Amino acid sequence: MLIETPKRIHMGIIDPTGELGRKFGGMGVAVEGGYRIRVTPSSSLRIEAGNEDRETIEWAIKKMNSKFETGTSYRIEVLRSIPRHRGLGSTTQLSLAVGVAISRLTGLKLSVEEIAEALGRGKNSGVGIYAFKVGGFVVDGGVKNGLPPLIVRHEFPEEWALLLITPHLRPGFDEREEEPIMESTKGDPKAAMEISRTLIMGLLPALVERNIAEFGKHLTAIQRLVGRHFSEHQGGEFREDVKLILDFLSRETYGYGQSSWGPTVYGLIHREDGEELASRARDYLKEHGIEGTVEIGVPRNRGAEIIQESSFIERIIKEAGK
Repeated sequence: MLIETPKRIHMGIIDPTGELGRKFGGMGVAVEGGYRIRVTPSSSLRIEAGNEDRETIEWAIKKMNSKFETGTSYRIEVLRSIPRHRGLGSTTQLSLAVGVAISRLTGLKLSVEEIAEALGRGKNSGVGIYAFKVGGFVVDGGVKNGLPPLIVRHEFPEEWALLLITPHLRPGFDEREEEPIMESTKGDPKAAMEISRTLIMGLLPALVERNIAEFGKHLTAIQRLVGRHFSEHQGGEFREDVKLILDFLSRETYGYGQSSWGPTVYGLIHREDGEELASRARDYLKEHGIEGTVEIGVPRNRGAEIIQESSFIERIIKEAGK
């Protein structure tokens, strides 16, 4: 079977203080161009992927087998990947894709949430999980007991897009580096209150009304407030090494931000203006001696897709299981 996932753009953590009994809470959006993997039964474990993807796949297979006794004999091919540690949700998207494929191939009826819990996802944010499951713009309700719940899901306007710029700079924190930071961060209660107010009374109404200027204004405000929570770990509201690019985005887009720990940054645009703005962004990077990639993040208002390629084999496996 083939599975295609989104990329996820993380637009911010709401409240790391945990003062109301829930910690973190996140918001973000799914865009096209995530993983495309093929998973089939095999006589042994065979993985065709880059080193870090291979490690994630092996880990996901091991966790699924430990929890559900699903075995380890699969052939997994990564046909398209998400760059690792660039703020695009690569680990969650790949591990969930592997987990869902194994669940289907072994005849289990596991939800995305059950698979996510088994794989240890959602410890700090549910954005990647729900981008995988339903796509669109999502907000989770923070961590309390188990996975953070999905509390908001809206279609992201198809006429909008995100100008994604990923400079060739140091990667964002990986999960091992991130863990002590998230555990020790106390957050700014005033920033958390302002983020919540701006989200409810500004960002979400603008999204429903499809007002790109208002949405962008509130998005930028939220991103700057989120930076207060983590400024000691990244040198300010945003990473110091992406400020030149953010200057460009502040002038050329409706709103801007940094996805997760970066280095990917993004600007909100009309989709029809994407190619022209991408060209100008590439020229800007060249003028300032910055190497990197520029692409258009097309909204994806659906979750990961499963394309059955081996229904006969799967049917045999299910019958044997019975």
